[in-house]
Amino acid sequence: MNIPAIHAIYRFEMARTFRTLTQSIVSPVLSTSLYFIVFGTAIGSRMGHIGGTSYGAFIIPGLIMLSLLNESISNASFGIYLPKWSGTIYELLSAPVSPLEAVLGYVGAASTKSVMLGLLILLTARFFVPYSILHPVWMLAFLLLTAVTFCSFGFIIGLWADDFQKLQVIPLMIVTPLTFLGGAFYSIDMLPPFWQKLALFNPVVYLISGFRWSFYGQSDVNVTLSASMTMAFLLLCAVVIAWIFRTGYKLRS
Repeated sequence: MNIPAIHAIYRFEMARTFRTLTQSIVSPVLSTSLYFIVFGTAIGSRMGHIGGTSYGAFIIPGLIMLSLLNESISNASFGIYLPKWSGTIYELLSAPVSPLEAVLGYVGAASTKSVMLGLLILLTARFFVPYSILHPVWMLAFLLLTAVTFCSFGFIIGLWADDFQKLQVIPLMIVTPLTFLGGAFYSIDMLPPFWQKLALFNPVVYLISGFRWSFYGQSDVNVTLSASMTMAFLLLCAVVIAWIFRTGYKLRS
């Protein structure tokens, strides 16, 4: 394992984050704070409790996931697309750096940024809504697992994209709608029976449900199933990344 190579890629990506701190960290935190103000304080104070939890506190895990999924994909996809766009990816491919080491460097840095963002949003929520974390270790585990999984997914998007516009197609047209429909602002138990069954085909339901369980001990689906679905998607991403590097798809053309 070429540890210096992994460390060099990781440091370069983290340095880029701190050079663009406003766009990378401050902007998503401020955007999510608006959700806390509108839904948590203004609207939440006029709504009842869901499963014994105030509405403002109930939506915190969903809002963190909403930001985490989009930022994880964006961080990882942009990080690997820039070398493709500038042509420096060929230096990486010809260097004594294995695909695994490159992935660890890029995905590791993107995951670090995403976890930092998730924790900052969690701290910011304290200024607007009181909440508790019943299982803090599991909360961190779900946060890290989700960040690594969707940073890996974002890495694939970055390798696949031919231009900057394509980097935003899947996050804006697929991931964000699935997150809004995945129980970020409500429990799927509140839906009619038909829509409850249909919601179970939405993979984001399992992410939000497992993450919410770590806060309040309540979930729409079994927490073991939530973790298993996330790890299965991570494994699928790993297989796709391995195939891309083995075949050179979108890398050598």
